[in-house]
Amino acid sequence: MHLGEAQAPEGQVAVARWVVASAWPYVNNVPHLGNLIGSVLSADVFARYLRLRGEDVVFVSGSDEHGTPIEIEAIKRGVHPRQLTDQAHEYVSRLFREFRISFDNYTRTESPVHREFVREFMMKLYENGYIFEQDDILPYCPRDKMFLPDRFVVGTCPYCGYPYAHGDQCDNCGRLLHPTELKNPRCAICGGPVEFRKSKHWFFDLSKLQDRLLKWLEESNLPPNVKNYALNWVREGLKPRSVTRDNKWGIPAPFPGAEGKTIYVWFDALLGYISATKEYGLKKGDESLWKRYWFDKETRTVYFIGKDNIPFHAIIFPAMLMASGDPYTLPWYIASTEYLMYEGEQFSKSRRWGIWIDEALEILPADYWRFALIKMRPETRDTNFTWKEFTRIVNSDMNDDIGNFVHRVLKFIKSRFGGRVPEPGEMKELDRDYLDYTLKAPERVGSYLDSFRLKQALDEVVELARHGNQYLNAKAPWDKIKTEPSDAATTMYVAANAVATLAVMLAPFTPDAAERLWRMLNMRGSVHEPGRWREASRPLVEPGHEIGEPEPLFRKLANDFPEKVKEILEEARKKVMEKRPPLLRW
Repeated sequence: MHLGEAQAPEGQVAVARWVVASAWPYVNNVPHLGNLIGSVLSADVFARYLRLRGEDVVFVSGSDEHGTPIEIEAIKRGVHPRQLTDQAHEYVSRLFREFRISFDNYTRTESPVHREFVREFMMKLYENGYIFEQDDILPYCPRDKMFLPDRFVVGTCPYCGYPYAHGDQCDNCGRLLHPTELKNPRCAICGGPVEFRKSKHWFFDLSKLQDRLLKWLEESNLPPNVKNYALNWVREGLKPRSVTRDNKWGIPAPFPGAEGKTIYVWFDALLGYISATKEYGLKKGDESLWKRYWFDKETRTVYFIGKDNIPFHAIIFPAMLMASGDPYTLPWYIASTEYLMYEGEQFSKSRRWGIWIDEALEILPADYWRFALIKMRPETRDTNFTWKEFTRIVNSDMNDDIGNFVHRVLKFIKSRFGGRVPEPGEMKELDRDYLDYTLKAPERVGSYLDSFRLKQALDEVVELARHGNQYLNAKAPWDKIKTEPSDAATTMYVAANAVATLAVMLAPFTPDAAERLWRMLNMRGSVHEPGRWREASRPLVEPGHEIGEPEPLFRKLANDFPEKVKEILEEARKKVMEKRPPLLRW
């Protein structure tokens, strides 16, 4: 699969518009590194790449702030849920900016635009005959005197036997569940047994859309892991899903007779991709912008999620779009990752096991984390974050391969050619081969990004620098400058162009470092300007071009960093607890 480019070369197809969306972070806590790589960071790399190609992109997400978990957390702290989510949204938004996440619009589910859009959309489903009312049997905790949301019921999965399945989904086998299906259900708040009581609710009749969903899935561009999972689920037969809840914190259900009910947080958040685009247009003074993206069949919508969110994005969301009766473009691609583990175990707030994104920024700047996390991205299987591997990536891939190559080239041009890129002489086979390899880098790296293999794309960027170091070693311009100055000049002309191409290739992954490198080269404009990717397929640096002042692009970690990281992390944790808003402190 190849996505094509704006003003694409022969044989490629230009794409008009893209919506890039990352799963909405649930803001009852600060995201950890596993959350970051699973959706937000991966989506940012892809969105930046598309912009560099000159594509028309809108990149959206937002804070998912409704639902009982937040309501209960607020009760524990003696505040209104909005106070908790106000603090969380502001803080998490700032952290994403510090991680250089380039959202066009990062909004929230308490946005007036979103609240209004959800109510109007759900009423369309109701009016189109896809929402019906019936009594439901729901878990009730007699000790806490409240109906429990699905996630606050824990029991044994009836399909795989996992003893800690939740009432809406088993995190082990991924099956969507109803609380009544669990064996030995208990309250996740107090641990006591639950009762099942009758309560009136409104349901989305998925069964009416089964044939349409099946046909769409079979013809879709979805990756095999997503498509096969969704097809198996649909072929087993779709059942109605409740779209309302008894909790108070959320968007009030708009249906007649539904006073006191709120929209289930998952239906609410899924619609946020559209409402965020609508809000983006309103901020730009263009009320119809969102329809040009969402109602255009040529638009490609891409979602970056964790594997536990597949059924909601591959089944429920497209079903909602179909049921609306409006000409929404359906998901074009769903990029689902496996889990990132932390030193062999799942991240855990209760055990303080892992590293959270504000703690990470206390240790190193964002580019280091962006680079390392993409290198560890769990694209096909669960992957383990270890401090040993993190140190290796920073010291070897970032410093020894990329940083060393850049510094060798720029320092040599500065010291031996007066800071100007020399006029090349006659090119030898080694020169032609490496220059050709350099100019084909955008195609190689782009082919991996087009296929949503971000890790392999970054591996290919590292290879460009690694080959550059090998090229310098083979050509030895520090010797040839004395005996064959024309050959040394040719080497540095080729190498300078490789460094410029490297800056463009790094731009989606390490945006700050790429911009610093662009400035060191004294290139015009910004490395992030649209069209740079296409420009990098030809030499970017002319003979006689004066470069800027070289400086180290990255810095190494001490060899004993993995042994000392526990102390380093504890110190970082102390600092962030002073900076975090009061309601997010542990």
